[in-house]
Amino acid sequence: MEPTLRNFIGGQWVTSSATDWLDQPNPATGKPLGRVPLSGQRDVDDAVSAAREAFGKWREVPPVQRARYLFKLKHLLDLHFEEIARIVTEENGKTLDESRGSLRRGIENVEHACGIPTMMMGDTLEDVSSGIDCEFVRQPIGVFAAITPYNFPAMVPLWFYPYAIATGNTFVLKPSEQVPRSQVRIFELMQEAGIPPGVVNLVHGGKDAVNALLRHPGIAGISFVGSSNVARHVYRTAAEHGKRVQALGGAKNHIVVMPDADIDRAVNVASESVFGCAGQRCLAGSVIVGTGNSYDRLRDGLLGAATGLRVGYGMEDGVTMGPVVSRAHRERVLDYIESGVSEGAELALDGRGVAVKEYPGGNFIGPTIFESVDQEMKIGREEIFGPVATVARAESLDDAILTVQKSEYANAVSIFTTSGRSAREFRYRVGVSMIGVNIGVAAPMAFFPFGGTKGSFFGDLKAHGKDAVEFYTDKKVVISRWT
Repeated sequence: MEPTLRNFIGGQWVTSSATDWLDQPNPATGKPLGRVPLSGQRDVDDAVSAAREAFGKWREVPPVQRARYLFKLKHLLDLHFEEIARIVTEENGKTLDESRGSLRRGIENVEHACGIPTMMMGDTLEDVSSGIDCEFVRQPIGVFAAITPYNFPAMVPLWFYPYAIATGNTFVLKPSEQVPRSQVRIFELMQEAGIPPGVVNLVHGGKDAVNALLRHPGIAGISFVGSSNVARHVYRTAAEHGKRVQALGGAKNHIVVMPDADIDRAVNVASESVFGCAGQRCLAGSVIVGTGNSYDRLRDGLLGAATGLRVGYGMEDGVTMGPVVSRAHRERVLDYIESGVSEGAELALDGRGVAVKEYPGGNFIGPTIFESVDQEMKIGREEIFGPVATVARAESLDDAILTVQKSEYANAVSIFTTSGRSAREFRYRVGVSMIGVNIGVAAPMAFFPFGGTKGSFFGDLKAHGKDAVEFYTDKKVVISRWT
């Protein structure tokens, strides 16, 4: 029997009280990786209690000393970089290069959080009135939690808990039950780094654990990344229970290609954007908009690039696209393709028949491209979260911007052009939070905020960057007069 994962509570690996488990297979090979306990209220209570108990002493640790734990953690993550990247590929399915790239982005957040003694500084002003001084200081708030997705199992949790603990809070993580093993390894490294018991805690589980966290009176704030439907639920429920919330939802991202763009480069970048990580990322450019006379070259180039991709097990050399995460998600993506066909979209490249003979149990779907997609169609308006692209026409930049603005999502968008005027007009008017100019995946670095707007984000303060320090601290204002 494969091993059953344990929770990490109060500095100890403990057996969950769960009575139900989820089998975790490798999505490419079908090989079992282990069993994941579906923890509930009791385990969440234990984790929050441990975090609350640790908070009083942890907040008194000077920020410069808290940062030193993160320096140790970064060193250990670098030391075990290849090991963790391979775990990500085993449990998620993305290629090893994709796992390495995402893990590096996660480690950059640990590195950025090491600067907390500077980032957490307050401000002061003498003589706001005669003989009266005013200052504000940032203070930690208590216990925070994050509920994270399956598509970037190592990276996304690192958007949250490094900043939370650096600012003096304590933390409970509920990773996706589909991909928990990379976080188990990282928590082992946090234990090795000497982070005190209770400062960070990990609880495995599904819906019951999520709802227990959202309603728990001992938690001050919740971070979430996932689909928009769940993000709405997280935002509404946690806010009703008096918590700070940042809930990052889904996307329907557009890549606009102008006639003056370097079309060959736009094709290569757009192909990687939509088919990288098998389309399972909230920054995937799933709608490619050819403006003016760029459309035919863009479509033909994308078809050529997509047919040149090699689908297979991400551990193997030469594989450029892995499987989707689960059999259930594969069926979901296939249903979207069927829907597109039935609604009258033109299927220019059909990935439904792709198979990898060495791994008949893998969750593989080939690159798929639709034309003639109306934005009212299901595949035109909903997030597919798979290797499915639609190619659309726009008569002008104005028409392309209108196409983007019609979407209920507003996570990321890109434009390819050699015109500074077009680029400026686009970024000024498009109304999307993360914008790429001649960039296919508009992913901000750790020191900038990450998050969308409209149906892609629920909350006020976004992930990492300066927003993280704002989210995890309260500004206390002190007004003083001494006579």
